[in-house]
Amino acid sequence: MATSSNFFIGTPVGIDLLAILTQLINSLCKKIPRDCIGRCLPPLNVQRRCNSVARQWPAMPDSNVSRSFRFDRLDAIRGFAMVWMALFHFGFDLDYFGLIDEDFYRDPFWTRQRAVIVSLFLGSAGVGLAVAAAQKQPWRRFWRRWWEIAGGALLVSIGSYLVFPRSFIFFGVLHGIALMLIISRLAGRNPRHARWLAIGGAVLIALPWLVSHPFFDSRLTVWVGLFTRKPITEDFVPLLPWMGVMWWGVAAGHWMLAHRPHWLSGPLPQRGRVVFDSLAWLGRHALSFYLLHQPVLIGSLFGLRAAGIL
Repeated sequence: MATSSNFFIGTPVGIDLLAILTQLINSLCKKIPRDCIGRCLPPLNVQRRCNSVARQWPAMPDSNVSRSFRFDRLDAIRGFAMVWMALFHFGFDLDYFGLIDEDFYRDPFWTRQRAVIVSLFLGSAGVGLAVAAAQKQPWRRFWRRWWEIAGGALLVSIGSYLVFPRSFIFFGVLHGIALMLIISRLAGRNPRHARWLAIGGAVLIALPWLVSHPFFDSRLTVWVGLFTRKPITEDFVPLLPWMGVMWWGVAAGHWMLAHRPHWLSGPLPQRGRVVFDSLAWLGRHALSFYLLHQPVLIGSLFGLRAAGIL
């Protein structure tokens, strides 16, 4: 299980993102011929929405304006999911070493936790895509981050094959996120499509419960999610139903940016601020943490066993 991308996009607290974008658009359009302005401005209803959002966020000095915005609250949620994932994997590793006896494949106590953790990853990734769309993130930047996630997925496959050759991870969280990010970015760039994304997400989530076929049982097609027999693998996040969760995240992100921007831009709680700041920091380095946490945990347990401590 893991996260990214991006599922790793956020914005700093208090930055008046949409106000900045509106000012940039207006200043740009003043410098070009009037007959070209129509091509620069968004549709009227979107412009009004941006102006409404802009009034809700405090103006920031120009010196504080950055091209890389992050929302600390979104980062903290992602960081919380990372901590939960690490604890889940630590329990899995203890079971693998025979130190505890748990069924991580069928026991609802563990399978439900996994579902919630993956949902947090994909939901936050969807919100991040909405933020990226609001920032007018270029494809070049998207692909740079995407290649990091795809490379991480390849490393996960190689590493899991060395430990679990019969059940290695061929389409886990990072693999799924890499594919979902491309599709969701294409489908969710326009905030006016948020309602349809929410409806489409519900359809994608329900589809595997309604449709299945042996054609999708092959390793070449099982990643779609319409299989009749689940593959034997240590982590599996197929396109369906999980892309529906990401689409819900995209729709929620567009809605919050338009109607409740303070839910994202608000400050972290003052009580326990060190904890929340740590979670936000972890959320900003989610991919690195994901790739490193299992080698560290498994390596530590191997070392303790070799030393005779376990």
